[in-house]
Amino acid sequence: MAKKSYTLMVVSDHNSPVKRFHIQRSFLIQLGVGVMLVGGVALGATAHYFQVAKDAAENRILREENLTLRGQLKSVRERIEHIGSTLDRVERFDQKLRAMTLLSDPQRNLAMGPTEPGNTAPTTDTQFTQLSHSEVPGVLLGKLDKLSAEATRQEQSLQELQAYFQDQKSLLASTPSVWPARGWVTSDFGQRLDPYTAERVTHAGLDIAAPHGKEIHAPSDGTVVFAGLEGGYGNVIVIDHGYGIKTRYGHLAKMLVKAGDKVKRGSLIAAVGNTGRSTGPHLHYEVRVNGIPQNPRKFILEE
Repeated sequence: MAKKSYTLMVVSDHNSPVKRFHIQRSFLIQLGVGVMLVGGVALGATAHYFQVAKDAAENRILREENLTLRGQLKSVRERIEHIGSTLDRVERFDQKLRAMTLLSDPQRNLAMGPTEPGNTAPTTDTQFTQLSHSEVPGVLLGKLDKLSAEATRQEQSLQELQAYFQDQKSLLASTPSVWPARGWVTSDFGQRLDPYTAERVTHAGLDIAAPHGKEIHAPSDGTVVFAGLEGGYGNVIVIDHGYGIKTRYGHLAKMLVKAGDKVKRGSLIAAVGNTGRSTGPHLHYEVRVNGIPQNPRKFILEE
């Protein structure tokens, strides 16, 4: 069977003879297959190129995100180290304050944690500052949880210390630590001869001789709970300073405060007089703690 072929004629514009080219059908088929293969390869190459370009762009984005995450993790590690070191310093300071204020005394049940050196838990410095650069976010989150718990414990401990010092500040403000009036102590606290009966009796305060009308000032903060006449003491003022402490002022010529008034240390409250059972102008001054007379001198800090 003869092979099929095609004749291609080329006709020139001039008088040249017509050129004929015989092309076998199989050649055309092979040529078409070849063109299709080349086209397929070109199309595949093009698709592969765009895929590679897309992957390269995604890889670049991932690298940038990875660098950003590494930077963030480094920052987190540094912050954890800083917080851990700070908490460690705060804990050491807290222990010093507790030692100074006896707040770690087990009998007071105020210590927040172990106080014996052998039982002390690792400090935040050893727990949190030695961080590996290969730590995963889960480990860092665990350390952050521990830091949060430690910070909460320290906050509670410092709140307790704040309450203690606030109470001490209030106690100091309420302690009658200055002289209520300037003068001469003519009769001290303790046993003495009564100037009227000549009998030995207990004198529950100090007698401070001063000119009539001499100013009397509150020796500490408090509330006036009584202002009026009281038997042989004449005009009397009683101030409640809290913490079971009360002060009493007798033989007053003039009372400048009334019951219910709030006074501060140094407030003018009265004037020296000679009212009641008195042999001359003076101030009878008492300090009572839970109702029991105390020597006022042990509270007075100034000369």
